[in-house]
Amino acid sequence: MATPPVYQNLIGGKFVDSASGRTFENRNPADTREIIGIFQDSDERDVQAAVEAAKRAYRHWRLVPAPKRGEILFKAAQLLVERKEQYARDMTREMGKVLKETRGDVQEAIDMCFFMAGEGRRLYGQTTPSEMPNKFQMSVRQPIGVCGLITPWNFPMAIPSWKILPALIVGNTVVIKPASDTPLSVYNLVQCLLDAGIPDGVVNIVTGSGSRVGEPLIRHPDVQVISFTGSTEIGSKVARVGAEGMKHVSLEMGGKNPMIVMDDANLDLVVDGAIWGAFGTTGQRCTATSRLIAHRAIVGELTERLADRAERLKIGNGLDETVEMGPIINQSQLETVQRYVEIGKSERARLVVGGQALRDGDYAYGFFHQPTIFADVQRTMRIAQEEIFGPVLSIITVDSLEEAIDVANDVPYGLSSAIYTRDVNAAFRAMRDLYTGIVYVNAPTIGAEIHLPFGGTKGTGNGHREGGIQVLDVFSEWKSIYIDFSGTLQRAQIDTYQVGMDE
Repeated sequence: MATPPVYQNLIGGKFVDSASGRTFENRNPADTREIIGIFQDSDERDVQAAVEAAKRAYRHWRLVPAPKRGEILFKAAQLLVERKEQYARDMTREMGKVLKETRGDVQEAIDMCFFMAGEGRRLYGQTTPSEMPNKFQMSVRQPIGVCGLITPWNFPMAIPSWKILPALIVGNTVVIKPASDTPLSVYNLVQCLLDAGIPDGVVNIVTGSGSRVGEPLIRHPDVQVISFTGSTEIGSKVARVGAEGMKHVSLEMGGKNPMIVMDDANLDLVVDGAIWGAFGTTGQRCTATSRLIAHRAIVGELTERLADRAERLKIGNGLDETVEMGPIINQSQLETVQRYVEIGKSERARLVVGGQALRDGDYAYGFFHQPTIFADVQRTMRIAQEEIFGPVLSIITVDSLEEAIDVANDVPYGLSSAIYTRDVNAAFRAMRDLYTGIVYVNAPTIGAEIHLPFGGTKGTGNGHREGGIQVLDVFSEWKSIYIDFSGTLQRAQIDTYQVGMDE
């Protein structure tokens, strides 16, 4: 096999080895014999160097006019368009999901790049009339400084684009730690920014583990913003560190997303949606449909139809255009899925289909698992409450819309939800009462388009959103500006000031 390429950290515009000289391998989860690349196993010394470079670059980058910053992002978007197929194939090799999905992942980055490029000519503030004569007042966004970004492996270009690009457009600089399972896609995204003319030090990449890179990054006193996507357990720790340092912290964490199916639903539509929602990206999405909450009148037929479709899904290497579901990301995650299958069995849920890892023949060198469906699941079971992050769907039976919404909300998470019904009143009640950041009607639980806010409630997030113009609030602060152009202070004005101060 060909010698795998070696990727260095990007610090201050230069590619450099880690301070320790250690490296790690990035292997194809569909065929672990293939090494995608060799990456730096960095530590806090590399983080320190990257933050210092980002801090230096911030002094100049924040003064670049926002429309000019937008022009660089626009050029990067055009380069992403040209390189889309290459980057999608790279992503399938390092992450495993099928080409149709990785093309969509790259397209998300393209869309975000164009969208944020446009914000360079907006970044709107507010002007309001003053209650006093000869006074002007307005508000403007201001950048914050160095942003520490920690991104996951399941959407290895889309999610980094949600963080890097809005940070840059408002004038910040960034240090990003990509997931160790999928660092190449971040390099591909950043290469487009470099080729588009981003100045040295504005974007920095440090690869390595969460303990040796992620933790010193979020704790660094010069990192003013932390944006993290990952597990709720780790996100809670990030929140505590951020609070201690008075940092801006944006968290996007777990999900246990419900799909409600009422007795009047179009079952053909439901089957298509549930299969995609549950088994797309091999179930490794924070928005994956992991609970199907079905009305008793149709649950039997629906379960049979879902089992039939799931059994016929073609599993394999995502580079094969006919494959419908790829591998799980690594051995550890495969073992997690297997453990939850055993938990489901022990809880006396009925295993309808799947439940086994695939290890023979073409599957011998990858991390493959059958699409798995449990029926007769009770709402309190662990497989109905805890995030599995794999191709496992739990079917829960209910007797009414009210019960379905109650079950849907009865988990620690609140990211995405869905309802299938032909009753417009039921749909509107679900949209109102489902306590999630996203609600779909007659479509599966997935994410949002980049120009809408993405994020969740409860254990899914801390109130911030990615995507849309709302993400700009994570990476900027508001400054109110007052100008008195009268040249004198009237007594009434002084009195008004005094009242305001007293209050």
